[in-house]
Amino acid sequence: MTQSDKARAFADLHVKGAPLKLFNIWDAGSAKAVVDAGAKAVATGSWSVAGAQGYPDGERIPLELLLTIVTRIVETVNVPVSVDFEGGYAHDPEPLASNVTRLIQTGVVGINFEDQIVGGEGLFDIKTQQSRIAAIRAAADALDIPFFINARTDLFLKMRDPQAHPDLLPEALERGHAYADAGASGFFVPLLDAPDLITRISSQLPLPVNILKHDQSPSFDILAQSGVSRISHGEGPWAQSMTNLTDACRAIV
Repeated sequence: MTQSDKARAFADLHVKGAPLKLFNIWDAGSAKAVVDAGAKAVATGSWSVAGAQGYPDGERIPLELLLTIVTRIVETVNVPVSVDFEGGYAHDPEPLASNVTRLIQTGVVGINFEDQIVGGEGLFDIKTQQSRIAAIRAAADALDIPFFINARTDLFLKMRDPQAHPDLLPEALERGHAYADAGASGFFVPLLDAPDLITRISSQLPLPVNILKHDQSPSFDILAQSGVSRISHGEGPWAQSMTNLTDACRAIV
């Protein structure tokens, strides 16, 4: 398949009520392992990719090294590859578009793109984030790739108290609609776990909704019933692999 074919196939995997399950990977070897297990697509987690190279999360892994790792992943597996690109290693639209162009040229078909200010405080305001998403869409269109922009809001991630999440729903919906208008392909709401709130997001937005699966999140069946189109595992698979490695070593030393 061509890169464009893979991009279209990746988008088609996002089905409301029958979500794409992504067991996030961090290098070419882990990508091959999950594809051998039957995965139809692979997606990196930024924490995992950075941690596997000894870096903390938050765009601390150098962009050049990230692009090298992503290139190896794309060359190793023949399925669509999406990359957690955090904030795109830039705040302003022009350098952001340049970075995304380089990423697309590795052969990937999508990204996670977050609205928190990496290295700063809080979230970008809605209009600023719209301009950033629009720059990514323009960069992808210039390469004639139907790129999947999974626009992530960190509203719920920044407010860990689930009792406060209902009050955040109006802004989340406003951001979701605004991001869709700017050219986003999906809407990612990590750490939103209440099924009723997920259902409201899924039913009121024109974009497929992505949820992060973790120990406290609802079951796959409940998430599907809530209208989710994509379920990610974030750094969980890498963290579990590192725990297994540490435990195995501890048992022999």
